[in-house]
Amino acid sequence: MAEQVRVDVWVWAVRMFKTRSQATAAVKAGHIRVDGERAKPATQVRVGSRVEVRGGERLRVLEARQLLLKRVGAPLAQAAYTDHSPPPPPKEMASPFGIRDRGAGRPTKRDRRQLDRLRGRVSR
Repeated sequence: MAEQVRVDVWVWAVRMFKTRSQATAAVKAGHIRVDGERAKPATQVRVGSRVEVRGGERLRVLEARQLLLKRVGAPLAQAAYTDHSPPPPPKEMASPFGIRDRGAGRPTKRDRRQLDRLRGRVSR
């Protein structure tokens, strides 16, 4: 068994990213830190390393318990790390965004333009 593994390989192997190229792109973009330091794709992860993955709206804080070189099944992947992530915000905190009342019918042209403006899309 290897004593250290590249961070992009490890986060892909424990299923934080669907493809290895997505994991490498996330590392290059600065979304992954190893032991508090910004990581490069070749940064080494050791057993006990703390890996922070910022993907989407949530921060995942993982402690490496096992080093993996290949992608494995979900139960084995979850056994390879200890999750120290803060709990996700409750769904009540998320505001309903552009939701219409049930039975309100199809939106008018004016309603659609207002929804597009709300979502940040430019209307002609």
